[in-house]
Amino acid sequence: TNYTQDVILKWLRVFCRRFFSQQFKRSCLPDGPKVGSCSLSPRGDWRMPSDACSAAWLADLEQLDSEGIEEG
Repeated sequence: TNYTQDVILKWLRVFCRRFFSQQFKRSCLPDGPKVGSCSLSPRGDWRMPSDACSAAWLADLEQLDSEGIEEG
């Protein structure tokens, strides 16, 4: 299935907003480092600050929107 650039960017924005706004749920303990292998499991390995902000990610998406995505 082929998706347009507008559809891809729309859903990337939705994902980033939702992902960053829900990070506090993953962090019941103080944020700390993880040394060794990595995983995105919320029960163990993923160590993202609970107060992270989506602004930088959304700004990158806006830049992609204005410049266009290269076809690969």
